[in-house]
Amino acid sequence: MRAGFGEWAHRTDPLPATPEPALGALAPTRSDLDEGLVSTFKRKLLDEVDLHELGRLDPGQRRIRLERVVAHLVSTEGVILTTRERNALIRRVVDESIGLGVLEPLLADETVSEIMINGPDTIYVERFGQVERVSASFASEEQLRQTIDRIVSTVNRRVDESSPMVDARLPADERMPRGARVHVVLPPLVLNGPTVTIRLFPKSYGLDELLNRGSLDEPTAELLAACVRARLNIIVSGGTSSGKTTMLNALSAFIQGRQRIITIEDAAELSLVQDHVVRLETRPANVEGHGQVTIRDLVRNALRMRPDRIIVGEVRGGEALDMLQAMNTGHEGSLATVHANTTVDALIRLETLASMSDVEVPFHALRDQVNNAVDLVIQLLRGSDGTRRVVEVGWVSSRHREDFAVQPLMRWDPEIPNASGPPGRFVRYPIPQPILDKLRIAGEPIGLSAVPLSVAPGPGTAPAAPAAPAGPAASGRRAAP
Repeated sequence: MRAGFGEWAHRTDPLPATPEPALGALAPTRSDLDEGLVSTFKRKLLDEVDLHELGRLDPGQRRIRLERVVAHLVSTEGVILTTRERNALIRRVVDESIGLGVLEPLLADETVSEIMINGPDTIYVERFGQVERVSASFASEEQLRQTIDRIVSTVNRRVDESSPMVDARLPADERMPRGARVHVVLPPLVLNGPTVTIRLFPKSYGLDELLNRGSLDEPTAELLAACVRARLNIIVSGGTSSGKTTMLNALSAFIQGRQRIITIEDAAELSLVQDHVVRLETRPANVEGHGQVTIRDLVRNALRMRPDRIIVGEVRGGEALDMLQAMNTGHEGSLATVHANTTVDALIRLETLASMSDVEVPFHALRDQVNNAVDLVIQLLRGSDGTRRVVEVGWVSSRHREDFAVQPLMRWDPEIPNASGPPGRFVRYPIPQPILDKLRIAGEPIGLSAVPLSVAPGPGTAPAAPAAPAGPAASGRRAAP
């Protein structure tokens, strides 16, 4: 199955109100970039360049032109700097003139997945699932606010005291090739200064790459790919930053190219490889409080757009009812994500969210909708070490108005010894006959899947079966030998 799975440490205390020193008199042993030096060259750069001519250049040419001008100014003024300090100074001046200042090196770092700014003095980043503080900081709250204005202005949004919160998607550009989602909160709603969270959209991983990262095992990946091609309805469940969107994107690669796919998201993160794709995105209300378009509005309209598949980036409200009805009325093979801690919790949350719609539906009828609509639930978990992994794949075995029951097809057992690394292995179970029947009708090669699958590679002795979940369909299950 191979079809598709420098920061700057600079001073933040205000400079003394003394006359600007001569540039040539600066100490050659200084290792940090002095804010006064950066400000001086920013003013000189502004005096030197022709803004009208600069505006006719594309962003790449503009940056090259400014770097040459700053390099010439540094040489002319005779500032004594090491090569490293000189390059850092040039980049810093240009970044603060046309870019996002201290954020530029963080945005250019491919290992950074999220940037969290807690006021001008504190910046955290997430790398490989771990949050760490970086030494970079803003010179002042005013500089941070200027950076915020520069960010939100690219999407024609504004944030100020009258509208102190903004949530927006930044389109992909040369600075952020994958795009990003930014959330800003200003005082007085936040007490420690302007707070910014920038989530850089992840690179699109296929199931092959997730296999290499140990997020799941190969037989499970093959089964999931077959289920997507066979048009089973799948819910991807997990906590915040557990990899739900990444998994959704990987699964979508197995949708046949001739099908019409409609994606619905709060912020467009999915990157599908098919040609016949319509991407819908919500819109917040304007400053007058009008014009809001919710996910539910988009789901309702998507049903009139002749979709073969509907993919909802995240179900979080009354749109759950419309999504369930779509799954039950001819839109098989739809995919969605939901925040939940277990596979059964995901079904319960769908039922609860569906009850939040403006249509009064009894709970037993909603349970009937969920049981009949959802075929598989994929549960993801981000471990304490930052590892994101599929911890369970379950088949919804309950039907009609029965209590929710999920029969495991695969589980991650973190306690099984593993000679080749840390403890933990994937445990697989026999595939239920209803799934085998659907795969056979869809023409999927299921010869190997029809027999109990073995435990994922590891030491010789197979573990005992984990306890089956409670529910009317939980009896009579055994782990594969």
